[in-house]
Amino acid sequence: MAEFIAHPAVLFIVLLALFIAAVAFGAYVLRRVAVLPDRDREDFNIVQTSTLTLLALLVGFSLSMAVSRYDQRKNLEEGEANAIGTEFVRADLADAAQSAKIRSALIRYTKLRLADYRTRASDTLNSIERDTANVQTELWQLATEVARDKPTPISALVVAGMNDTLNSQDYAEAARINHIPLGAWFLMIVIAVMACAVQGYGAKGSLRKGLLLTILPATVALSLALISDIDSPRGGIIHVEPQNLARLLKSIEK
Repeated sequence: MAEFIAHPAVLFIVLLALFIAAVAFGAYVLRRVAVLPDRDREDFNIVQTSTLTLLALLVGFSLSMAVSRYDQRKNLEEGEANAIGTEFVRADLADAAQSAKIRSALIRYTKLRLADYRTRASDTLNSIERDTANVQTELWQLATEVARDKPTPISALVVAGMNDTLNSQDYAEAARINHIPLGAWFLMIVIAVMACAVQGYGAKGSLRKGLLLTILPATVALSLALISDIDSPRGGIIHVEPQNLARLLKSIEK
């Protein structure tokens, strides 16, 4: 189900069809099985309003969760760029030969991080992850060489900066895989189906034959697809643009 939710366009189409089917089920099946008398209309309106209110609350809370996670990913991308830039400057504290190696490795590392943010193909991402792990190992070895050659507080700055650089990537990846729980998705979809069925069951006269009953399925499906898009860094059209890493790369390549 996680892979299904990670594709907002597919999710929208499937949910739209599901919700329209729920409306049709309520309008043409439930009304025949259990006829709604006019004297019970007021009680039914209370149930319908409560169901739609609960659905609205769930959608609102889920959207807030998705937006907060998106903002966190943006902040961590900025922190990652700052960590790499700081370590690039601190490389001057090492010997000339070691400084050149560290800076060259940091440039390659920044390019890999940029590619990781911009790439969505799984095969390419696997290759990028392998190359990133290799460069990280190389960077840490270079930092430990500086510490062994000059075990001073100044060289400790190089090691600490390298540690921050490597940790910033872990923080960014941890935020990327932090999604809205599947239980919340399941609850929203189930309640949305119930709300659409209730909407169809309570429709009167021409409403049952018109396009008005498709408004609720379309708006709910679109809302859930938007939440999925914001909450899926690798899918959809809404994703974190690595502007800070791109700006950093232009700066350090000079």
